[in-house]
Amino acid sequence: MSHTPVGIDAIEIWTGKLVLDLPGTFAPVKGEDPEKYTKGLGLSSSSFPDVYEDIVTMGANAAKRLMDRRGLVPDDIGRIDVATESAFDNSKPVSTYIAGCLEQTFDGDFRHANKGERKFACVAGTQSIDDAYNWIKAGRNRGRSALVVATDTALYARGDPGEATQGAGAVAMLVSEEPDVVELSTEQGYGSMDETDFLKPNQQFPSVDGKRSVQVYLARMREALEDYERVAGRTHPDDFAYIPFHTPFPGMVRKAALLGYRHMTRDTGIEDALAAEVGRQPREEAFDSRESYEEAIRAYMDELKHTERYRAWYDASIAPTLNLARRVGNWYTGSVHLARTSALLDAAARDRDLAGDRLLVGSYGSGAQAEIHVETVRENWREEVQALDVEDRLDGRYDLSFDEYEQVHDAHNHEKDAEVEELTTPAGEFVHAGWGRMNERRYEYVA
Repeated sequence: MSHTPVGIDAIEIWTGKLVLDLPGTFAPVKGEDPEKYTKGLGLSSSSFPDVYEDIVTMGANAAKRLMDRRGLVPDDIGRIDVATESAFDNSKPVSTYIAGCLEQTFDGDFRHANKGERKFACVAGTQSIDDAYNWIKAGRNRGRSALVVATDTALYARGDPGEATQGAGAVAMLVSEEPDVVELSTEQGYGSMDETDFLKPNQQFPSVDGKRSVQVYLARMREALEDYERVAGRTHPDDFAYIPFHTPFPGMVRKAALLGYRHMTRDTGIEDALAAEVGRQPREEAFDSRESYEEAIRAYMDELKHTERYRAWYDASIAPTLNLARRVGNWYTGSVHLARTSALLDAAARDRDLAGDRLLVGSYGSGAQAEIHVETVRENWREEVQALDVEDRLDGRYDLSFDEYEQVHDAHNHEKDAEVEELTTPAGEFVHAGWGRMNERRYEYVA
């Protein structure tokens, strides 16, 4: 296997062009306290696709912007992997649609690029990066890069408890040798079990056991971290500049971060330093039952999260990874990749010298599997991140009224035939342009 560094060479983001203000628009209609969303879930707004947008247009638009910015042509790409849990075809992969879109605007084609679609709920985006990494490391890429696109419309049935966490957007990533953004490590840790916390059995909107989903997320993350340490050695909070997690909503990450911090500080000087304030961490062997031990652990963590030392670590390593998620909601397969981008944008804004620093990345997919791996920030990360225009795109979204939100939701509901006028005017982007003779979706580029 080659020792040449392989990792993420470029990133591009495309958000749905509509925005729903959760505390200002959603909460009043629901008759709920706005802080349920801003403080409880940790969300201020959600992105939605306009009626001419879907997972193909968002993914293709992100990919086109990435290729244009890096001066790439189809011959530079040896594989296109799309991760999504919003697919509309059980046979033809979304990657073929995206390739077809791109071929409308680039000279040449992707005739000799391998194309596929990954599914394992939200962790599929990271799995697609893993596939691209392995393809390059195996020497099968012929000098070419892989285009990985994570694209989703994370919609729930109206009235569902998860409705406020909705979101829509795409993250396109170029995986290459000698990458500009982050180098991927070979060590990975996994936590995986057959679970029914969140699923879509032949249905568009998910069935979710909310309480169970949180428990499974935390359990699999813990197992993945323990598995990672078996191959890479103990982790420590001070080892990582940022820790991007899969973010279904920021409130979930608060729980995962606290659990991870407790694990990483066990039997360390940090635990010793905190002992006078919150005591030492409970050890299971000191308790007569598992239940009493878990109760003691919960009490310890309730005190730990209020300590100045933990708050300082959280504010530096975790909070910056949530800046984008707070404004766009859950992007399913793109979620953890938004968190990474959010962290890098924070470092650039602070003029932080991040080259050589490490990120501990925690990906998760319901059903359920977590993956933990480390990424090392590369020298040219700042130039790549500063080329993004994320703020302009977020600020340019159309602000939905509640009535408009309901209409747009109906337009994207596969079981409804809703005629809804577009709310924005497409320009310089791919759009869904109707249906073909075999009920396939058709796309065109609007200059």
